[in-house]
Amino acid sequence: MSTKQAAKAVILGMIFSLGIYAAAPSEAAAKKPLVIAEQGSFTVGGTYKQHPGTFAQENFTSPEGQRAYGDFAYVEYQKPVKAKRLPLIFQHGGAQSKRTWESTPDGREGFGTLFVRSGYSVYLVDQPRSGEANLSTEAVTPDTPWAGNPMYGDKTLYLLSRVGHYDAEGNPVPNEQFPAGDKYYQAFQQCWTIGSGPLDNDLNADVLAQLVNRQKDGAVLVTHSMGGTIGWRTAIRTDKVRGIIAYEPGGTPFVFPETEMPKVTEARFKALSASAVGVPMEDFLKLTKIPVVLYYGDHIKLGSDNVGEDKWGTEFAMAQQFVAAINRHGGDATLVHLPDIGIRGNSHFLMQEKNNQQIQQLALSWLHEKGLDK
Repeated sequence: MSTKQAAKAVILGMIFSLGIYAAAPSEAAAKKPLVIAEQGSFTVGGTYKQHPGTFAQENFTSPEGQRAYGDFAYVEYQKPVKAKRLPLIFQHGGAQSKRTWESTPDGREGFGTLFVRSGYSVYLVDQPRSGEANLSTEAVTPDTPWAGNPMYGDKTLYLLSRVGHYDAEGNPVPNEQFPAGDKYYQAFQQCWTIGSGPLDNDLNADVLAQLVNRQKDGAVLVTHSMGGTIGWRTAIRTDKVRGIIAYEPGGTPFVFPETEMPKVTEARFKALSASAVGVPMEDFLKLTKIPVVLYYGDHIKLGSDNVGEDKWGTEFAMAQQFVAAINRHGGDATLVHLPDIGIRGNSHFLMQEKNNQQIQQLALSWLHEKGLDK
């Protein structure tokens, strides 16, 4: 982050800590009825594989002559009365679904409806082979993330997500912003999904680009975690992405010019290290044409004994290089580390924690600053 950007971030942090950003929904406003002009759901993209042969009713369970459909995204949307011109499209992270944005583990409103209250049309996406878009034309393979190990969703993902740690007796101890209590811990653990086919982020970006292209004036992407790379790739595929808000992008490659590949900072467990993929310069420069902001929470520390803190230390180091590359080529990218602006205690799931309205206010201010809230 440059000195100028750091100073701006500190000022923003002071504004939000004082609660004086007028456009953000207050706690009282959030309790008012949610007025929707239009809502619905649909699918985007998709394909099929044809099995040879001829279908016959006498053998109607046979694959002969039938098709396997899949590889589409499922989208739910809500449009408020007098919606702003640009909608927000929410892309979830790995082993997740649109539930990421729907509500918090302790039952409060999530980003989906909070942003509707702020005047934005909101599109929540289940990416291909996930959530309610879980039909795949490709079979699950041994290397499909999480599919072969259901226990991965217990202590492993709790630690990797920096939600908290475990005491000597193995009891979960949440961080400062995650709601404490066994029922909230269980609610968090029940949010994971297992992909129905191999992870294919080029497929995911192709489908997300189709959704963006349906929007008359384009859209702003809001991504999380492994969805970060889908956002970068989508902006390369279509010129209708107007901006990207990325919450803790990582777990899949950052995008760099193929002639300017970054230094990889290795995690203690090497397989958890941040990664990068090279693209032609003409493609990378498309990311310099739109404003981009990256938000990272607390408990990020290279070399930490906590595997999650160390892992996200490598991702943060990669994010710094990513932002520098965009700005070096004339772009507008900002990296915000929340503790640097006085917001402490957030995990990888900062949009679901006790201060999620404060986190949302940061994005509202950024959208306003970039002229994306008209």
